[in-house]
Formats: sequence, C-alpha cells, structure tokens
Amino acid sequence: MATVSPSEVLAAALSRPPTLGGGRLICVDGLAGSGKTTLARALGALAPDAVVLGTDEMLEGWRGLPGLGRSVEALLRPLAAGLPGHWRRWDWYADGWAETRTVPPGPLLVLEGVGSAAAAYDDLVTLLVWVEAPREVRLARWLARDGEDMRPHWDAWLADEEALHAQEDTRARADIVIRT
Repeated sequence: MATVSPSEVLAAALSRPPTLGGGRLICVDGLAGSGKTTLARALGALAPDAVVLGTDEMLEGWRGLPGLGRSVEALLRPLAAGLPGHWRRWDWYADGWAETRTVPPGPLLVLEGVGSAAAAYDDLVTLLVWVEAPREVRLARWLARDGEDMRPHWDAWLADEEALHAQEDTRARADIVIRT
C-alpha cells in the first residue's frame, strides 16, 4: 500500500467532477484513532475554502453510530440541490442535542469520522478515503486524545464501528486506503 499525501488526496478529489451540487465531497472514514482527523485538518489547510466537519458532533452519544448516516444525509441532500444544509450538534458534556448549525454550499466539504461515508449517499461522495492503523496504535491515540476515563467506552465503540463498517462495506468502497 503506497503512502498518499494530503495534497495527493486533494488533487484526486479536484480531478473529479462535482458531486455535491457545484462542489465536491471528500469523506474520510475508517477506524477510531486511525488518523482521520489529522488528514481532514491537513486537507482543510490545503484548501482554505473547504468546510471541514467532524461527524463525532453529529452522533447521538456513544451508541449513536447506527443513526449517523441519516443525520449526514439530511445535511448533504440540500447541499446537493444548491441549498444550505443543516445539522444538529451533540453536546457531549450535557449528553443531549444542542444547536442546529448551517453549512452553505461551497466548493469543498470534507467530512471526517467513523461512519462518515454511508452508502445511502454514495452518489454525493466525490472521493472516499479509508484510514486505518493497528489496534494498539489506535488505542494509544484514543487514550492520548480522550483520556483514561473514556476507556470503558472503547470496547462498545469498537463493536459498533465494526458492525457499521461491515454493513456499509466502507473499506471496499474506498477510492483510497491509507494505513497510518
């Protein structure tokens, strides 16, 4: 598996026709702790007009992965029609839904997160990037990012993401696979 740089990912997306109205959609999906956020931020730095959204804020809590695709699709379909899209933010501290946010149509939307590339809106995805890393690396990153207090959620999260990716066949649908 060749190493692919963020600039190569961006170039691959920009070489394809728009799929999200007049804009393009890059979905950076994969396993927890694999490096999706790092890649998405690098893409945003390379494309200043891009909107970068983490789907972690669109989940209904720790067990929200099964409903994520519906939330993302509700954001994307209006954008595909040239209209603003909307999504509701999950407040992890209050453990409930918070404000609704608006995303205007634009040249590039980068969605990153586990489950960000559901098959239901595959027609809107310009480029699907799958990011993976060995389990022990991912756990170390998870603990460094979220702290030891979040470890009890790890096993349930892994089971949920495995079930979601098996159902969606996400890795097999990816245009680019990156191993970190």
